Amino acid sequence: MRKLVALPVLSADALSSVAYGPEAMLAVLALAGAAGLAYSFPVAGAIVFLMLAVGLSYRQTIRAYPHGGGSYIVAGDNLGRMPGLVAAAGLMTDYILTVAVSIASGVAAITSAIPSLTTETVPMGVGVIVLMLAGNLRGIRQAGALFAAPTYAFIAAMFALVAAGLVDAAGQGFQPRPTPNVPVTETLGLLLIMRAFSSGATAMTGIEAISNAVPAFRSVEWRNARTTLTWMVGLLIAMFAGIVVLIYCTGVVPSARETVLSQLARLTFGSGWMYVFIQAATAAVLLLAANTAYNDFPRVLSLLARDDYAPRTFMRLGDRLAYSNGIVLLSVTAALVFVAFNGRTASLIPLYAVGVFLAFTLSQAGMVVHWWRRRSRHWRKSLVFNAMGALLSAVVFITAGISKFTEGAWVAVVAVALFLLVTTRIRRHYETARAALQLHPHAIELPAHALAGPVSQGKPLVQHEHGIRPGEMNRESEELPEEVRHLCVVAIATLDLASMRALAYAASLQQPVLALHISVAEDEARRFRDYWSLWGDHLPLEVIVSPYRAVVAPLVRYLEALHRQHPELTLTVIVPEIITSRRRHQLLHSRTATRLRRALRPLPKIVITSVPFHLPSD
Repeated sequence: MRKLVALPVLSADALSSVAYGPEAMLAVLALAGAAGLAYSFPVAGAIVFLMLAVGLSYRQTIRAYPHGGGSYIVAGDNLGRMPGLVAAAGLMTDYILTVAVSIASGVAAITSAIPSLTTETVPMGVGVIVLMLAGNLRGIRQAGALFAAPTYAFIAAMFALVAAGLVDAAGQGFQPRPTPNVPVTETLGLLLIMRAFSSGATAMTGIEAISNAVPAFRSVEWRNARTTLTWMVGLLIAMFAGIVVLIYCTGVVPSARETVLSQLARLTFGSGWMYVFIQAATAAVLLLAANTAYNDFPRVLSLLARDDYAPRTFMRLGDRLAYSNGIVLLSVTAALVFVAFNGRTASLIPLYAVGVFLAFTLSQAGMVVHWWRRRSRHWRKSLVFNAMGALLSAVVFITAGISKFTEGAWVAVVAVALFLLVTTRIRRHYETARAALQLHPHAIELPAHALAGPVSQGKPLVQHEHGIRPGEMNRESEELPEEVRHLCVVAIATLDLASMRALAYAASLQQPVLALHISVAEDEARRFRDYWSLWGDHLPLEVIVSPYRAVVAPLVRYLEALHRQHPELTLTVIVPEIITSRRRHQLLHSRTATRLRRALRPLPKIVITSVPFHLPSD
């Protein structure tokens, strides 16, 4: 991506957070009345310093991880397996709440402009999530001017608002307007100020997005990514500080009926077209920010599945080349959170800060260890920047966890604990399964000679993979056993005991046998052929490269093409199937046989057979 496109696409989450970050800070300070609001400048100054420090820290991350350095990867590489999992837990919580908070704030921008829709907040929010689910399952992605426009419109709207507001304030000598009487419900103290600081710091959410997407930039990738990050942090600080100054000058306080941005826009521009533009731009960029989680959440989940910490089904791409299962999980979870908190941004913010700054802290701590180990050029300076980012992020995390624990932060803490429990249990099951499936010196052996089959010497069985209609195949007209001509096709994912059992079963039928393997890359395909040769090359082998991790669709296309070339054959597709002792563990294993049976049912002369392999209890 060009920097002009990457900036709005990757910064939407971070920049849009100024729509609720300053308001979240003021909402806490207002609990102490005018005395609390007087601390808005010092607290905002501390947040700006935090933005600058964390931004500098992530510049070092981009330099160290030019291929993308998400919190899960950085923490896992440098701090170990468990810190990496904790960082992933924070990220997953962050992405779920990004959807919930951004949509809640976007709906609030709409209801502030159209108060009659206030009672429809929850249905509107859930409807938006459903639309995002449908769009992302269809393969819609962020790209180009279509997705850059809302962010640029929001930036223009915020700078226009701040500039016009400051001009008005200058005309009055920058004398602040009197603040409405705010009832005092809490005593001003250190705990209240810490709560306000952690709430306002949510304006930093999404600041790590650019470091995750370094390979998406044009060459030189890391240099362009660092430049884009610098611009993003600069814009974020300018808009956040400008809005806080404008709030001070106008005396606006948070209201349950209207957002702070809406109040500022109404005071500055009235209710004309400029007010409508600001509210529309705010709603649009917040909804775009919610959609960024649909790119990142499934990707992190696929990395966890790759490392055996999540069901392997989350590694599978759908027909539209999207991680469909991860998208569905994100939508369902975000919708449940949104409904549980009635779509109120103020109620969701305490949950948000914990996950965000937990991931920040572990990522930056991992970078400190990285520089200490590598000690490359300028490592001391980089280590200091990352150490400062880690320390400040840890302060916000601890502050949010303690000061907001009873307000909802406990939900995020419990979610992280449950995440660790579930992922470690999943990993343990996969380790048990791997040990049970591992080949040993006395593994099942097939006959030393290759069984006969319709395979030309040195040529693939299928020359092309054109789809055909069921009516183009020969119909099932065989009535006598001797009229049936067989070919057994054994689908093999990897060479293990389950696959050996399926191959042995196919060979025992005394019919021609063909082994079929799906690889995600040419390198993996070559490795599998090497393993096959070491095993003895007892049977003909066909390898299909499917770079998008799809399994069923390439199998179906191959079988269709095979039947087109050999319509006289009855194909018996044999699939090894893992059977677990506990039903819940069955969700962790492929359901290829079931999906193949459903996909191939309309086609004639194809039989699906699953060969079970029972895992021991774990």
